[in-house]
Amino acid sequence: MKNTPVSDALALRATASAFDAQRGKLPVPGDPHRSPNSVAVARQISELGALINGLGDEVLFRAVDQDQESRSARVITGFAAAVGPAGEAASALGAVAHQLAFLNQTEHLRDQPDARDAREAAVRVTEDALGVADTALREAADSLHAASATVSPPLVRLQAARSRSATAGLASASPSLAGPGAPAPADQITRGR
Repeated sequence: MKNTPVSDALALRATASAFDAQRGKLPVPGDPHRSPNSVAVARQISELGALINGLGDEVLFRAVDQDQESRSARVITGFAAAVGPAGEAASALGAVAHQLAFLNQTEHLRDQPDARDAREAAVRVTEDALGVADTALREAADSLHAASATVSPPLVRLQAARSRSATAGLASASPSLAGPGAPAPADQITRGR
């Protein structure tokens, strides 16, 4: 099967959307509906692992193609560039899982001063790690969106550019838009006071 600019751009955008979706699933400390819990974080680590595997598959699929075009190199670069931030996000979520396990194990000690300090530190580490994961997932998605634009510009942007070009051409040809001091069209009546 031969990849086309459209299929490459769609693959890059779909993967970017998957990273955006992962970002939307991140736990939010203090939010009762999205607070961090071990099962949700473990599931998200697994999903990120699958996305990272998918990035590797996309790179491999194009790298073994004997008829690589210059566009293929850009697509490979786009997918490969997302691996780093994706791995960083997975690592940050691993830190969250580690801290959540610690909090679960020390729940019965929460009233002891030493344990209280350690538990508060674990909560801060969790919040920081979630911030790192959020930033890394945004980076991965943004780099994939940017790569898709270099392979094949989005149809909407292309149509908007064409529309602006046509509008600009009409505007410069219209005498009523020519500015102050320009002669008024003959069909307009100008009245003074």
